[in-house]
Amino acid sequence: MSDATRFDVIVVGSGAAGGMAAHELCKQGLRVLMLEAGRDYDPGTETPMFQTQEIAPLRSVLTPDKPNGFYDATIDGGPEIDGEPYTNAPGTDKDLEFYWWRPRMLGGRTNHWGRIALRYGPYDFKPKTRDGLGFDWPIDYTDLAPWYDHVERLIGVTGLPHGIENVPDSPPGVHLQPPPPRVHEIALTRAFERMGMKVAAIRSAVLTRPLNGRAACLYATPCTRGCSSRSNFQSTTVLIPPARATGNLTVVCNAVVSRIDVDETGRATGVRYNDRLTLMEHQVRGRVVVLAAGTLASVRILLNSRSDVFPNGIGNGSGLVGKYLMDSVEFNRDSRIPMLENIPPQNDDGIFTPHIYVPWWLHSSPGLGFPRGYRIEPRGGRRMPTMSVGGYVPADCNTYGDALRTEVRKKYGTFITLIGEGEMIPNEDSFCDLDPKVRDKWGIPVLRFHWKWGESEIRLAKHMQVTFDKVFTLLGGKPDPSQFRMPQPGGAVHEVGGARMGTSPENSVVDSYNQCWEARNVFVLDGASFVSCPDKGPTLTIMAIAARGSARIFDLMKEGAL
Repeated sequence: MSDATRFDVIVVGSGAAGGMAAHELCKQGLRVLMLEAGRDYDPGTETPMFQTQEIAPLRSVLTPDKPNGFYDATIDGGPEIDGEPYTNAPGTDKDLEFYWWRPRMLGGRTNHWGRIALRYGPYDFKPKTRDGLGFDWPIDYTDLAPWYDHVERLIGVTGLPHGIENVPDSPPGVHLQPPPPRVHEIALTRAFERMGMKVAAIRSAVLTRPLNGRAACLYATPCTRGCSSRSNFQSTTVLIPPARATGNLTVVCNAVVSRIDVDETGRATGVRYNDRLTLMEHQVRGRVVVLAAGTLASVRILLNSRSDVFPNGIGNGSGLVGKYLMDSVEFNRDSRIPMLENIPPQNDDGIFTPHIYVPWWLHSSPGLGFPRGYRIEPRGGRRMPTMSVGGYVPADCNTYGDALRTEVRKKYGTFITLIGEGEMIPNEDSFCDLDPKVRDKWGIPVLRFHWKWGESEIRLAKHMQVTFDKVFTLLGGKPDPSQFRMPQPGGAVHEVGGARMGTSPENSVVDSYNQCWEARNVFVLDGASFVSCPDKGPTLTIMAIAARGSARIFDLMKEGAL
């Protein structure tokens, strides 16, 4: 490919947003260039489907080059990437230092995400209208509902209609049959329901029956390793291959985009990227530029796209680029439940995600001390054991041999983790900007983070702590003795915001179709465009927004408006 080649659309990123944009645009006949900052990756040949922990180096413990374990699909990514630093504002408390997990592989985070795929509900698009805090989206649930349908049919998502408040049900025939609850989930369901919670079947992007030529899940391998049978959703197996099959997609890996180029009128003409292997800079040209690099990478590109027309970066005339960053309030507690001891093997490993979850159940309850809610995801059961089983027996215990094996087997499957995913309200003190001094290895300014948890998030997390310990107590377990502490910012890897959509250039960076107000042939289709951070996780909504925005791009190009 010559740098002089001109494409219809340049898509920066290859994950949930980038893969979806490429899939939709290539199907419409547009010539698309996809630029991926990491290396090429093929789950079909690179996924360790059946390897067990004990044969991995160091028994698969975490290492700097494998921050999520030896078998995790992470390649060349994580919180630390050689030559590509980021910083926190001087004086930042250690507990408030932002954790930026960056993928460096084709398909991005879709190769190792949790696969829980929840729709945002009607309340989630109009939070300010409900409680006066944060901001309303310029779209509502009805605008995105058909795109949720489209994405779910394409990627495959489990679920059942429950009629739960602010948890939209999909139309008949869209969801796949979910797997049945496992033993520990049946026990948890009884405790949840006793506390007035409604338990729902999980909505997971894992196939429970064949779909679009993909096999049903074998229940064999954690989804975070990737999937060579294409049974879970990954951009690399579900979106990019059909886009390539059209003949309209060109993929360039190891391409770290630094900026968008514009002409004297402020119209984007293409982008510049640095090759991670040769370190050389390249320029490519396109009629439309789509930023889908992940929330923070897209924000950084906008801020670094400075010119005479945009001295503070593209889209930043209002000063909102990088502002109002959010992450899920992810809080967890653990306990051992003795009633689960010595249960005979059930052969019920099931899909990687929980088979049940608890949507927020206190929408109208007064006196909580915080305005938004959280969902609960349980973890437990009898999957393939890890080296952590050594912790089942105290270090000072003299048990060994058959007695030791008996003790471990008795306790195996009795440990439960409850994870809360709560909503963060955007605040002025959580944002990123460009570090005035630090550069990456190509001389490009890096992001600098500023963070503050609001009182609402702190009270919400404390509510999780009390709730989870009540659940454990109901099941005969003991409350988690660990001290309360807020999660690390960025630790949920659900960061959104920084280039939010809105109704005018004064209150937003992009419009309701994710089209940049200042450079009309630039679209931000990833989580950077989010206005709020509901308790449901962003991935399914990112894909729905990317599909909707891609349809808008095609329509505008067909009309000659781009």
